[in-house]
Amino acid sequence: MTGLLTQTDGSPVAIENAEAGGEFLFVCEHASNRMPERLGTLGLSEDALESHIAWDPGALAVSQLLSEKLHATLIFQRFSRLAYDCNRPPDSDAAMPLVSEIYEVPGNRAMTAEERQSRVDEIYLPFHEAVTRAVAGRKAAGRQPILVTMHSFTPVYFGAPRAVELGILHDADSRLPDRLLAAASNEDVGYDVRRNEPYGPADGVTHSLIEYGIRFGVPNVMIEIRNDLIRDKIGQRVMADCLVGLLTKSVAALPAR
Repeated sequence: MTGLLTQTDGSPVAIENAEAGGEFLFVCEHASNRMPERLGTLGLSEDALESHIAWDPGALAVSQLLSEKLHATLIFQRFSRLAYDCNRPPDSDAAMPLVSEIYEVPGNRAMTAEERQSRVDEIYLPFHEAVTRAVAGRKAAGRQPILVTMHSFTPVYFGAPRAVELGILHDADSRLPDRLLAAASNEDVGYDVRRNEPYGPADGVTHSLIEYGIRFGVPNVMIEIRNDLIRDKIGQRVMADCLVGLLTKSVAALPAR
């Protein structure tokens, strides 16, 4: 391999349970804090690379539990979102941020145009193509997928604590989010559940929903979990069980597809 990624790095995208028969398709864009070998640490400390700025702690573990319980395919990015944030288009400044919350990212500030393009070509595009193929392939086979993108967020952001525990995010298509919010209210799930918090469309976080959900006309939702709730296996299993119930009820309540 030439350019950014080496043979040691391997593929930028992983697919688990590829032949699953379930209707859900889970996507986890911030699954890992791993860096491509040639990027080193991007000039960041070990503590910074372990923090939420580099990945979404717990999101992959919950996604894998959901994939198993719902017999669903899971697609996730294998490198840190600081190398390339696959929930952002190539023309977004946030795709390869110069600053993330309070941290400057020296390795991104030093990029040449060619180095920037290599990250687009070798990280974003393979991920984009994998998710696109999965959605388009199911539709071509007469299977309507349900797109769910999985994220976690930090309990304290710029020094301000966040009360919300589970965010149900959407862009123009609110069919599935509306039903998830109703189910969460009816079931009294025990979490503080809110619409389009702690982020929303105005924050530029709905790229994947637009690109793989709205563009294909498939029901879609972005789920944000406060990461202190899913730091260990017990919390991850409790959250996964809750989401299995909410997702199953919500999809059953959707109009015939």
